[in-house]
Amino acid sequence: MLQEFREFINRGNVVDLAVAVVIGGAFGQITASLVNQVIMPPLGLLIGGVDFANLGIILKDAAAYPSVAAAVEAGAPVIQIGAFLNTVVNFVIVAFAIFMVIRAYTRAQARFARAEPVVEEPATPAAPPADVALLTEIRDLLRAQNPRA
Repeated sequence: MLQEFREFINRGNVVDLAVAVVIGGAFGQITASLVNQVIMPPLGLLIGGVDFANLGIILKDAAAYPSVAAAVEAGAPVIQIGAFLNTVVNFVIVAFAIFMVIRAYTRAQARFARAEPVVEEPATPAAPPADVALLTEIRDLLRAQNPRA
């Protein structure tokens, strides 16, 4: 069983998948930071000074908390609309980046497919030269005369 597991791990696809997961996790953190610290603050300022991280609806005892962040920290039931919007923008950025990578990969594959020479096989084999055909005929006649050979 250990040998089978080792063979499974050593397959190229498993290693490629592991690398993709690690890089994808790091890329996810980068896009989350981009959304939370770079894109949303200016967007909130343009909308009218809205802090998306503090945008939400406190469902119980709203007057007891000065902000949505304080209610979340206290464990109150809160619908965090701002956090959801941040996640949606993060998803759109990641999905667009993946789309661009897949698009480039598909185009590169198409370009390489066009670059490969196409080898066409002849439809019918060429007829043997006359001397080879004559020798083949002689051989067949000799076999017919002496079937034991």
